[in-house]
Amino acid sequence: MASSRAKVGHLTRLVSRGGEITAATRARLLAPSIQLLSRPSAASATTPCSPCSLTPVRYSSHSPMGATPTNPRKKVTIQTIHNMHKKGEPIAVLTAHDFPSGHVADMAGMDMVLVGDSLAMVALGMEDTSEVLMDEMLLHCRSVSRAAKSAFTIGDLPMGSYEVSPDQAVQSAIRVIKEGRMQGIKLEGGIDMAPTIKRITQAGIPVVGHVGLTPQRQNSLGGFRVQGKSTVGAVKLLKDALAVQEAGAFAMIIEAVPPEIAAIVTKKLRVPTIGIGAGNGCAGQVLVQVDMTGNFPPGRFLPKFVKKYADVWGEALQGIEKYRHEVKSREYPAKEHTYPIAMEEVAEFERIVDEIQL
Repeated sequence: MASSRAKVGHLTRLVSRGGEITAATRARLLAPSIQLLSRPSAASATTPCSPCSLTPVRYSSHSPMGATPTNPRKKVTIQTIHNMHKKGEPIAVLTAHDFPSGHVADMAGMDMVLVGDSLAMVALGMEDTSEVLMDEMLLHCRSVSRAAKSAFTIGDLPMGSYEVSPDQAVQSAIRVIKEGRMQGIKLEGGIDMAPTIKRITQAGIPVVGHVGLTPQRQNSLGGFRVQGKSTVGAVKLLKDALAVQEAGAFAMIIEAVPPEIAAIVTKKLRVPTIGIGAGNGCAGQVLVQVDMTGNFPPGRFLPKFVKKYADVWGEALQGIEKYRHEVKSREYPAKEHTYPIAMEEVAEFERIVDEIQL
């Protein structure tokens, strides 16, 4: 039945495109097809369609989610994070910027996945984080949210989306939750941002603070410089951290701070600290996924605190170069990469093509 329908449809398309087919070929093709199409089969008359027979078969690339895990993780919540902190279990956090990076972070068991504004550089090729816009962040947040089903997801508020007023910050935070489909937000700043954090948390939105080196303010800090290296700087860091905590943040990132200072600050807080370049005395750690997986070309600058756990760039480059070689040599695609067809169908098609008068 399906084959006959295909022949009729193909014949119709050929004629509609201007090709002429002889009367003999037309009669030979249409006569048996019309008989089959007008006659119900015994199976269709007596047997109802089963659900399995209607299941679509995919023959193209689609969502890379893969098979459902046999033992899926429980969803990580704020309470999960609090419990981990209380037990002294380190909190594993990683950035993600799209569906694949969110998926692999979630499958690897990350407790929290952060859609950080670092994607401005690692995903969008910008010079620094100050360039990325709210709408761009929301697009990446939505992409990651579709993949990270177990980890607690956090979206960064980009520069310019929260500094004007607490009201502006609340509106931006709501967009990250509603449009970006994140479960919480992160923003940079200490004492000066405490009223803003309070307003956002009062709106029912979880907040992760960010103290120490705040990259969005790199120009006022004189660049990416280590913070808290002096007594005055360390005291300021502690005051900022305490203010962020009292404003309602459930956790905070401490960036680029000597490990001894970060450890002391961590002990003074009730909420967990997530270190990045701040030593292992913090309650957890976060890295930029592109950095730690080695998904960058040789010679690229890498911050001192980054440990390279893989060589994604090297593996990808090797694979792509091999693909190019096999395309040029016609090794790819091989027979196992193509779809089969009955040879009589090929022969019939060749006869039709030979009789077309162009």
